[in-house]
Amino acid sequence: MKKITGIVLSLVLLLSVLLTGCGGSQQGGTPTATPTPTEQAAEPLVVGFIYIGPVNDGGWTEAHNNGRLEMETALGDKVKTLIMENVPESADVEKAMRDMIDQGAKVIFATSFGYQDYVAKVAKEFPDVTFLHCSGSIDLPNVGTYFGKMYEARYLSGIVAGMKTETNKIGYVAAMPIPEVIRMINAFTLGVQSVNKDATVEVTWTNTWYDPAKEKEAAKALLDKGCDVLAQHQDSTATQIAASEAGKFSIGYDLDHPEKVSGYMTAPIWHWGSYYIKTINEVLGGTWKPGSYWGPMSDGIVELAPLTSYAPEGAQAKIDEAKKAINDSSLKIFKGPLKDNTGIERVKEGQVMTDDEVWSMDWFVEGVIGKTN
Repeated sequence: MKKITGIVLSLVLLLSVLLTGCGGSQQGGTPTATPTPTEQAAEPLVVGFIYIGPVNDGGWTEAHNNGRLEMETALGDKVKTLIMENVPESADVEKAMRDMIDQGAKVIFATSFGYQDYVAKVAKEFPDVTFLHCSGSIDLPNVGTYFGKMYEARYLSGIVAGMKTETNKIGYVAAMPIPEVIRMINAFTLGVQSVNKDATVEVTWTNTWYDPAKEKEAAKALLDKGCDVLAQHQDSTATQIAASEAGKFSIGYDLDHPEKVSGYMTAPIWHWGSYYIKTINEVLGGTWKPGSYWGPMSDGIVELAPLTSYAPEGAQAKIDEAKKAINDSSLKIFKGPLKDNTGIERVKEGQVMTDDEVWSMDWFVEGVIGKTN
């Protein structure tokens, strides 16, 4: 009997061991199966944005940040974004990029011209990270560059200024004497001249992208010289505020702010969202390739904001006509004959400047008062 009892007990113990080894468990007296592995959701793509100014600057940085937010909304949990504001065009941008990479960034948008050399340097160190630089020229397998043909919308805004001025003196507060800014001043001036041959455009350089106090000081100096319309290539609304306080008129830049100041007529503005969405979708899909994007007004990346009630009568019709001609290529903005502001012929009659020539433009057209250095 003892032998039989021992055999039974051994069988019970063996059965218990076998059940445990097969994944069985006891919890509250109820057997439960061990969970099987499931496919985990893909991690979001970490995308960094480096900004020259604050996200509420009312201009350049805010426009880029609006594009980032639009991209986040469109792509949802496929992406996670990082931002760093007020990063100067110095070695500080290298640290900003490396910090983002340490946080998992696989794509970085560097949104200011002066970041170019630093992007090239860091991109060589991190070949598995995709870098996009705004307004520069970098030839590396993991770097793309992007910009828009803002000079087309600038030309249209020049039409508004040329029709509005009564003193024939238009002021232009400008950041840096680089081709990006110079070609826009030239296009603006050619727009002015298309409707008013007697008007001039006087340029004052601030040598800063974002310094509201300095921008306003420059604007006041132009107003003191008799300018009754002010335009700008600056990141704040300080130029527009100065014009408003003097009872004069302004054309903004980057964003549309009709509610902020009186006398504001329109602005050439940016729409970065569509580019950011397209680019990140390419990265996610494995189809992204390095290259240089310079989108025209017809792409929607740039446009002229709606005219306000301060704009001159008849301006809308002129703008509509010019916009159609630019978009269908019957109007070439930089077509000769063109002289520089020292009287030297730069573009012969009938000749059209190439994209490369426009991109690297370092001289002012006739009608601009100022120097390019």
